[in-house]
Amino acid sequence: MDKKKLEKIEEASRQAEMEQDRPNIIDILLDEVNKDPIVLVDENGKKLTFEQIAVIPYNDVLYCVLKPIEHIDNVADDEAIVFYVDESGEEPVLRVETNEQIAINVFDEYYNLLDEQAANGNK
Repeated sequence: MDKKKLEKIEEASRQAEMEQDRPNIIDILLDEVNKDPIVLVDENGKKLTFEQIAVIPYNDVLYCVLKPIEHIDNVADDEAIVFYVDESGEEPVLRVETNEQIAINVFDEYYNLLDEQAANGNK
């Protein structure tokens, strides 16, 4: 086998190993030690950086509440966004929850968890 083909095979092998070692979004969201921002890419290829606020299981779907670190058009500086984990493809991805009632319900679950934590911490 010639040297160039061998180098291409080795490079492809290294890339495959790196992709296997990369955690998926569920692992990142559920990692209690992880304090790194969540970086997503929008439909235009722009990277958007978020702070993870909460992970909320609701109606057998995993949701997360993320707050933009940098300004996003049409999102107030004090707003957070509800995403759901879409596991329909090869790899799980985050998608914005567009159903307003579901987003409200997820926020309600989040506030209920905060209330429970406050009540348990005050005992």
